Amino acid sequence: MIGLMMKMNKVEVIENYLDELFKEPKCELNYHNDYELLIAIVLSAQTTDKRVNSVTPILFDRYNSLEKLMNADVSDIESILRPLGSFRKKAVYVKEIARILVSKYNGKVPTNRKCLEAMPGVGRKTVNVFLGEFYNIPAIAVDTHVERVSKRLGLAKDEDNVREVEEKLKRKFKREDWAKRHLQLVLFGRYHCKAVSPNCDECKLKSICKYKKES
Repeated sequence: MIGLMMKMNKVEVIENYLDELFKEPKCELNYHNDYELLIAIVLSAQTTDKRVNSVTPILFDRYNSLEKLMNADVSDIESILRPLGSFRKKAVYVKEIARILVSKYNGKVPTNRKCLEAMPGVGRKTVNVFLGEFYNIPAIAVDTHVERVSKRLGLAKDEDNVREVEEKLKRKFKREDWAKRHLQLVLFGRYHCKAVSPNCDECKLKSICKYKKES
């Protein structure tokens, strides 16, 4: 690996390893259409995709249209979302997102960033994940996994905020690869470069990893 690094720059080495581990990365949130994905991403804040996937089938089966969702009793939505963190707040978000999509966008999730970020519970990271996953629009979302991996591998500085990390990653990776690189970094952070007890000994990037050098 060291000899290979001498022939390639660090970004190329990272890209090659990510491609080796996750050739065709997939979003781990389950969904069937645009609004299910958007809502699932909103629900995933401060919790795991696995836990979100445990409640969304119940939610979208009981309320199988945006109209039914917007008219649902918020207390019933709360009961479904109870396994998630901040379930009361998220229940309100779900109802309001459904209402906005029906009343303003004819039930179609818009691709306009400002329109999306105007919805409750929808921030820049959520928009980036949605646009990259559903429409394959080039975007890099920086969650805790992406931020951690980026800083450990020297793609960003420790003091960088999430927006600064995003901009640096966008400069380092090809635009057409942004959505894929985002997913790869998420999966790498989730299953390999974990916050606690990362799999450093098995990692082919350990020679360039700040965490490994400091541990």
